[in-house]
Amino acid sequence: MASHAKRKRDYETNLVSNGDGWSYPQHTDARSVGPQPEVDLALLEALEKSNDLPEVLDLRSLKKLVLSFERKLRDNLEARMKYPDQPEKFVDSEVELDEEIKKLHALAAVPDLYEELVRLNTVSSLLGLLTHENTDIAIDVVSLLNDLTDEDVIGETEEYALVLVDALVENNALELLVQNLSRLEESEPDEATAVFNTLSILENMIEVKPAVGELVCERTKLLRWLLNRIKVREFDGNKLYSSEILAILLQNITINQRRVGQLNGVDTILQAVALYKSRDPKTSEEEEMLENLFDCLCSVLMPLENKERFVKAEGVELMIIIMKQKRLAYGSALKVLDFAMTRCPQACERFVDVLGLKTLFAALMAKIPVKVKHHGDRNREEIDERILSIIASLFGGLIRGSRRERLVNKFVENEFEKIDRLLEFYMRYRDRVNAERMRQNSVQIDAVEMDDEEKYLAQLEAGLFTLQLLALIMAHIWSSEHLGMRERIDILLRQQRISRDDVKAVLQEYHDNIGDLDGPEEREKVRSKLQKFIGSM
Repeated sequence: MASHAKRKRDYETNLVSNGDGWSYPQHTDARSVGPQPEVDLALLEALEKSNDLPEVLDLRSLKKLVLSFERKLRDNLEARMKYPDQPEKFVDSEVELDEEIKKLHALAAVPDLYEELVRLNTVSSLLGLLTHENTDIAIDVVSLLNDLTDEDVIGETEEYALVLVDALVENNALELLVQNLSRLEESEPDEATAVFNTLSILENMIEVKPAVGELVCERTKLLRWLLNRIKVREFDGNKLYSSEILAILLQNITINQRRVGQLNGVDTILQAVALYKSRDPKTSEEEEMLENLFDCLCSVLMPLENKERFVKAEGVELMIIIMKQKRLAYGSALKVLDFAMTRCPQACERFVDVLGLKTLFAALMAKIPVKVKHHGDRNREEIDERILSIIASLFGGLIRGSRRERLVNKFVENEFEKIDRLLEFYMRYRDRVNAERMRQNSVQIDAVEMDDEEKYLAQLEAGLFTLQLLALIMAHIWSSEHLGMRERIDILLRQQRISRDDVKAVLQEYHDNIGDLDGPEEREKVRSKLQKFIGSM
């Protein structure tokens, strides 16, 4: 995901004001730029010497600003109540109120005054204007709040930022901001900018106080709004930002993942992804949005009930189609399948039923060219690791029957070439893990000794997890009792001057370090199965 500051700069760079209050796409064609007026140096000098330069905001001037704002707010509300059907009677007070709101932007330069702003109860007054009948007033408040919470402003003043964010939450900012979204028409440039700024405020608040990510989904209909926004076929900056906010809200927040599932969000995200099943994104921004959507899918697939929704919505079929089309999203589709099929027999069965094995094993043998993006060899390596993880999930999910037979038979085809490929991967990752262990031993001599947990985590990072998956796959193949495959495994191991004891040692280490994330019963079940594999080998 792009940084917030960069995204904001890109968005603002592509808009230019023409002085009438509207913003339009910026054109850079040199032919459209007329002769530039000469700079009046005398005028600049006079301005520098004038007394109208903005003073540095301090506590006293802040109180003056707030008092003036509150007066103009009161005047406007009274005028609207007194002359509700005579706009000419309250339009002047509205212009003055607008000017006072704009003056408060100066506060963004001195975030250490946020505490005083909260104490003066100005936050409540500002938020009340989000429901103002004049949408332009609400838009001004959104712009102000975006400046006050901007990451460049609050990045080094977290203490003051938290005071402001707490006050915003306590005064129902989340509810009012999301409610205001529903009345904004993105066909109007100013209102489209307000949508962007609203999403920016929410992201800034989550950055300062992560709990806001759960609160905003609990108290508002933001998730529904975001899902509706990503359904729009046309791509623009707000669709990109909506996909990013949705990804943030789903990452590691289980209750939000479940909420999206209940809102039929799995199907909605799949529909948004399906627009790219036969074409690649046209721009880097559109590509970023698509990656966000895939990240949303991976997050939302954490709860088991959403995996089942994914299968029913034909998500498995869509991912296989994207892989067959060899599009830029090939690796992302594999990643989603990996999440969907982990501990989900239903997804594994559907994968085999829709002929996914052919596509998967062609990828294992590197027979499908992949458009490598951004990270070169690392991207290819990640794809290989996803493939191996899916194969391990298939063996775990297909306990018996014709589907498991079809899976096992894939390793017999073409003179056991896929077993050869597995051993190739096994030796590659074995060498990496051994290199990491040697590094750890040398570190213990030269520096502070690492504890066992730190060592194990470093080894996992170096490739131990993938090595364990490879050992597990080979154990499944061995347990099929196919003499040809067993003989092939033994021959290949001997060629590398190692034995089945090496594979058993990897499985034993896996057995000894299984956590209880899925509960103690599941852990003991997996350990029992691993012990049987070790015994059979």
